[in-house]
Amino acid sequence: MQNNNYVEFKKKRDLGEILGDTFAFLRTQLKPFFNTFFKIAGPYLVIYLICHAFYTYSTGDLFNFNIEKASKTPDFIMLFVSLLLFIISMIVAYSMAQSVTLHYIKSYIENNGSINYSQIRSEVYSSFWKFIGLSFLASVCLVIGLIPCGLGTIYLYVPMSLAFSILIFNQKSVGDAFSDSFSLVKDYWWITFATLLVIVIVVFVAGMAFGIPSAIYMWAKMGVFSAEVDPSSMGNNLTDPISIIIQALSSLCQYLLSIITVVAGALIYFDLNERKNLTGTMERIQNLGNSTNL
Repeated sequence: MQNNNYVEFKKKRDLGEILGDTFAFLRTQLKPFFNTFFKIAGPYLVIYLICHAFYTYSTGDLFNFNIEKASKTPDFIMLFVSLLLFIISMIVAYSMAQSVTLHYIKSYIENNGSINYSQIRSEVYSSFWKFIGLSFLASVCLVIGLIPCGLGTIYLYVPMSLAFSILIFNQKSVGDAFSDSFSLVKDYWWITFATLLVIVIVVFVAGMAFGIPSAIYMWAKMGVFSAEVDPSSMGNNLTDPISIIIQALSSLCQYLLSIITVVAGALIYFDLNERKNLTGTMERIQNLGNSTNL
């Protein structure tokens, strides 16, 4: 039975509806979604934040301009290890966030507004390497796209942002999801790009707001507000426990904000799929016919 707050994913939407339904879905599913999210993705998030703090601490000596410590050679081995751990943990954490969110939406659709936690957890772990593989493939393409003045990255970002939805909702392989993403945005690239741009700007502005406390604390430590700026204290600021905690909390907020982009991307996927294949319309007609025959 469908509840009154049910958000129908399989239908056409304009930009305003995509934004509105993104926040409507997260608002109505706030408790069950984040309960599921943190149970599955929480451990990976904790590891990511620890690696983030370790990397921040390791880079402190690189920005230490204190003359008395100028002769001290940074530990480049520790810096490399911390950077490697940071990158790996970030990729895994963000992949898990995207996977849990999309599998939650999949379960939400299949159960008419309810979710099956066991199914979500099982499917997230079973598709783990698919997500990692697709994340790696998409990252390589976006990096290659930087070569021609960055225009290739802008073009590729649109289909790549929808490839993960195709992977889950169409149950495709990594290669098929990658190739089908280009077919999906064909003839709709500009409108999809404009929609994604607005969503990215909204998330970016919100993310900047969460980064303000970290910037204010660093400026205060450097003496910006007292007009006694001490650049030599920058390295100490990065290794300051309070600064590390504030930056970790800022990263946590930005991590959670990325969920907005994933939900909006799923709505964009279903919008384009409906425009091209009328999948949702055909399902509603079929369900209407079945209910009439009862």
